[in-house]
Amino acid sequence: MAEALVSVAGLTARPVRDTAGEVVGRIVDLVARWDGAAYPPVTGLVVRVGLRRIFVPIAQVAELARNGARLSTVRVDLRDFRRREGEVLLVRDVIDHQLVDIDGVRVIRASDLYIVRLADSYRLVGADVGMGTLLRRIGPSRWRSRPTPERVIDWGAVQPFGQPGRPLRLRRPNAGLRALRPADLADLLEELGRSQRQELLGHLDPQTAADAVEEMQPANVEQLLRESPTEQAAGLLARMEPDEAVDALRDLDADERTELLAAMPAEQARELGELLRYPEGQAGGLMTNRMVLAHPDETVAKVRQRLRENLEHREELDEVVVVDEDGKLVDTVPLFDVLLLAEPDQQMADLVAGRWPVAVAPDTPLPTLVEKFVQSRAHALVVVDADERPVGRVLADDLIDALVEALPRVRFPRVVE
Repeated sequence: MAEALVSVAGLTARPVRDTAGEVVGRIVDLVARWDGAAYPPVTGLVVRVGLRRIFVPIAQVAELARNGARLSTVRVDLRDFRRREGEVLLVRDVIDHQLVDIDGVRVIRASDLYIVRLADSYRLVGADVGMGTLLRRIGPSRWRSRPTPERVIDWGAVQPFGQPGRPLRLRRPNAGLRALRPADLADLLEELGRSQRQELLGHLDPQTAADAVEEMQPANVEQLLRESPTEQAAGLLARMEPDEAVDALRDLDADERTELLAAMPAEQARELGELLRYPEGQAGGLMTNRMVLAHPDETVAKVRQRLRENLEHREELDEVVVVDEDGKLVDTVPLFDVLLLAEPDQQMADLVAGRWPVAVAPDTPLPTLVEKFVQSRAHALVVVDADERPVGRVLADDLIDALVEALPRVRFPRVVE
């Protein structure tokens, strides 16, 4: 296959000859059609003829080789080239621009592109990301047309993104993007430039986009929210887990927070507003208010239905919080017991262990939270108000995130001898 590859960068300035061998002009660029195919077809050449730039359809090209193009006709249309919908200029729009490698989950820049003849068409098949290719391009002209396919990425694993001036878009987004985990998407969002980042978000369904933003570094989330339209930023925050959304809002100015909260649905804005009242570094500032509550006299079947209604929050819900008729904390019951061990007609009272669960007040400081987690070996701590009513839960992963930020300046008590 390497011998059949033709370098797109190497074709620039190469001659275009007619059937008599006469030079008609020189190649300026190659045009491809972005139609969702894994390997986009080359539809023609942009050729400089005198002071004009004309379009030569690929149907009139008998051969496209490393030394240039040979036409199957002596007649060409001398009208100036005009880009049509769905067309991409491979040199101008793709080479040296940002691309996403789906297989490698990374942002790359194509030093060169390779095309090859497949059956009766020329197809874009790879992107070269090797440093040697850059050296080849700036070296003597005799080197430029020789492919150096040492670090070539299969074009089927590449998703291009918009470029300044003229967005590069696929009619059908690459399915590989939708298969990436939120953490992988977060890495891509952090590496892409502003316009490309916005295009990637546009290719994702709203919940996947919110999940990805949750995985980004705080400084990058802050930048993304500020560069996004208000409605889009508010929509992302409304779909994020409350504790993650609150952390993001804290990094913004008061006026920016007010504007985003006003653009959210009233219920989400109210929930986030309540959480923002709690200071950072304490249980209230770390907790999520996502909980599934149950009363002792409720049946397991009814609680299971409530869990189904909260399926989208399953990563944060690993237990059911049982409260009495006054809303005071009674116990927490692991989902394992509710879903697998209990019978549907059993009451939740049958699953209560009879011991007081680990609970903390909203103003519990970070070092004390660490001590409580270590002593209890719990996955989460219930946060209760002065009346012992649950107001949220501090999850272990959120505690770890807080520790990473606070580690240089916080001294923790010795809890294990």
